[in-house]
Amino acid sequence: MVKRYLKVMPLDDVLALLAREFSCTPSTEIVPLEAASGKVTAHPIFGSYSVPEIHLAAMDGIAVVSEETKGASEQHPVTLQKVGRVNTGNVVPPGYDAVIMIEDVWETEGKFTIRKAAAPWQHIRPAGEDLAESEMVMPSRHLVRPHEIGALATYGITRLDIITVRIGLIPTGSELVPAGTRPAPGQVVESNTVMAKAMLETVGARCTRYPFVEDKPEKIRNAVAKVCNENDIVIVSAGSSAGTKDYTADVIADLGEVLVHGIATKPGKPAIIGRVENKPVIGLPGYPLSALTVIRELVLPFLQNYGLAVPDPVVVRAGITSAVAKEIGSDEFVLCTLGKIGERWTVSPLSKGAGVQMSAVRANAYIRVPRESEGFNAGDVVDARLMVPIREAENALLVTGSHDPVLDYLADLLRPAGFFLISTHVGSMGGIIALKKDECHAAPTHLLSPDGTYNTAYLRKYLPGTAIDLICVAGRQQGVVSKTGLSFADLPGRAFINRQQGSGTRMLLDHELKKAGIDPASMPGYEREVTTHIAAALAVKSGEAEAGLCVYSAAKALGLPFVPVSQERYELAIRREHADDPRIRALVKAIRSPEFKTILNRLGGYDTSETGLLRTVP
Repeated sequence: MVKRYLKVMPLDDVLALLAREFSCTPSTEIVPLEAASGKVTAHPIFGSYSVPEIHLAAMDGIAVVSEETKGASEQHPVTLQKVGRVNTGNVVPPGYDAVIMIEDVWETEGKFTIRKAAAPWQHIRPAGEDLAESEMVMPSRHLVRPHEIGALATYGITRLDIITVRIGLIPTGSELVPAGTRPAPGQVVESNTVMAKAMLETVGARCTRYPFVEDKPEKIRNAVAKVCNENDIVIVSAGSSAGTKDYTADVIADLGEVLVHGIATKPGKPAIIGRVENKPVIGLPGYPLSALTVIRELVLPFLQNYGLAVPDPVVVRAGITSAVAKEIGSDEFVLCTLGKIGERWTVSPLSKGAGVQMSAVRANAYIRVPRESEGFNAGDVVDARLMVPIREAENALLVTGSHDPVLDYLADLLRPAGFFLISTHVGSMGGIIALKKDECHAAPTHLLSPDGTYNTAYLRKYLPGTAIDLICVAGRQQGVVSKTGLSFADLPGRAFINRQQGSGTRMLLDHELKKAGIDPASMPGYEREVTTHIAAALAVKSGEAEAGLCVYSAAKALGLPFVPVSQERYELAIRREHADDPRIRALVKAIRSPEFKTILNRLGGYDTSETGLLRTVP
């Protein structure tokens, strides 16, 4: 058995080791011209003929012998005896060495008179002007750009030898099922090699996903040996950690040698670098975000050594909204949401869970916390690396606060207008604090005051003197979700799933508990928190809890009974100073649209009588 782990190595040292230990000789393949954009040339490309192949007229006019035009002027016009009528692109007849534009010629009874001499080769495209026969069109290791395809076609190039790297992807695990299969308990949809193939082929690699391999050492060994024989690089998904069924390191050691087992990154620490038949074999961690980090930070940069064009991410300087703490010794990569508030970039860290793939879906940027750092404080300006085009990041609309499923529908309505709503679920109070710090465009809130009003009292308290617009999304029903139709009075003694402190739902719950004289301690699970209405309903559906408090639409979506407790006012708070931002205007327009009201009515549990209504504070 190979020792687990070997000495954990810094990421930069691992990249240097890969470059040093492997020859990184790429494979080549021939592709048709139409498929060559974005590929890298394997060899120089030469023209097989000249362009143009013969002298051509560059203007409509007459072909002349320049010597015969000497002395022509306004005072001394010259009538030419020998001319050839040509149009643009025509072959210039032999014996002629210039073209005079037809506008500068006077024709009378078939004779042509000029009043200005022509210089030799005037208005003629000489043979080989664009490209001479045997001239190099492109060198090797050239990234073919889309607009160059037309030029290559002109030069007679129909097929290109391009660089590629053949990568074999081996998914391992007895629990795996293919994408499109609903996994049973204990099963996992195999997604790591699907993701790896998509990411690696964007830079020109040629990836093959091999059949799933059971957690049996001899089967994994046979698969790695076979795939090594057929590819330049082998990537084994899962089995790289230290569990009882993690065999990848042992298999690599048996077939060759393990160079690295443990990289100082988080996520991604269990990754393996090995050598089998002088080819790199890389072991990916099983957790999807760990695998993503290893592919992005290790495999893609390594492919540059083969000559593939791997673009660097666009980096912007952004203020971070919350602290990120870590221990010294590892580079940590944190997925984030990024947007521009006025002229300032703002970046907010998402969940760090290595298995939370929705973080990768929601993220449009990420940050690297260097291994020698203990982290960042809220407000620090950091390098944010974009995962989307810069224009998309500039058009991001940051919505931070209370969760509601309708926010996703608003995001969908905004897409045709070119805006990208990104919602972060931190509860109503968290949203108001973000608004106070000017770290979001809009804060969804539904905070109930003791006097029975919603939102305004909290905005006056936490943003005194700040002009705020409140856009009503809807009145919405909050109630008890359960499998058996429990009412609020039935909650004592029932396993409960709660929302996080600072959320409007949590405040509503505590308000109603106090009013009903129910002690929270009588509800097992009261301290367990989730951040969305869907998560609360899902905990009930899965049997983790008997009851929770959520909006009607979440209960309906999961087919669960719902007993109303209260109707509340769900609004978006917006700083008035940003009211003219095109993203804010588009958001308000979407809320007021007939399409949005139709969605609310279809989802159920929403009162749309005041949807789109504007209130101001103060």
